[in-house]
Amino acid sequence: MRTNVLRAATALAVATLGLAGCGGTSSDAATPAPAPSATAVAATLTIKDPWVKAGPAGEMTAAFGTLVNDTGADVTITGAESPASPLELHEMTMKDGKMVMRPKDGGFVVKSQGTHELTPGGDHLMLMKPAEAIEPGDELSFTLQLAGGATVPFTAIAKPYAGAGESYDPGHSMAPMGSTAP
Repeated sequence: MRTNVLRAATALAVATLGLAGCGGTSSDAATPAPAPSATAVAATLTIKDPWVKAGPAGEMTAAFGTLVNDTGADVTITGAESPASPLELHEMTMKDGKMVMRPKDGGFVVKSQGTHELTPGGDHLMLMKPAEAIEPGDELSFTLQLAGGATVPFTAIAKPYAGAGESYDPGHSMAPMGSTAP
C-alpha cells in the first residue's frame, strides 16, 4: 500500500510540474500580457541635443534636436504635447517656388537604427502659441506620441537663435565684434 501511495504522490507531482510549465493558473490566461513593442520602442527612442528657440509669449517658435531610434523597427512620431503651448509636427517644403512651412502629414518616421533631424528650416516641433515668453535657459517639457500608443518624454533648453534672418532681440546688433555698425 505504501508503494501505491508513493506512486500516486509521484504522479501528482509530475502532473503539477507539467501544468506549471504550461502557463500557470487559469486567471493568468485571462490577463493579456503587455505589448512589449510599445514599451521597448519608447525606451529606445531618444532625443539628442534638444533645444527650443526662445521667443515672446503668443508668437510661434519651435523645438529641435536629433531623434535617435535604436530599435529594429521604424518608429513613427504622430504628435507631441507640451504644457508651454499647443504643438504641431511641421515640415518645410517648396510650394510655388517658395519655401513654406506646413503640418507634417503622417508624422515623422525615424528609420530602424537611424536618426531624424529636427532643424530650423526643416522638420520641427512647432509651438503654436506659447502662453508665456520662452527665455534663454528656460527648460520646457515635451512628450512625443508614437504610433501604437507609446510616449517619450524629454526636456529641452531654450536658446536665442537669430538664423534665417530672424532677430532675437530688436535693436541688438548682429554686426561682427569690432564693427561700428548700429
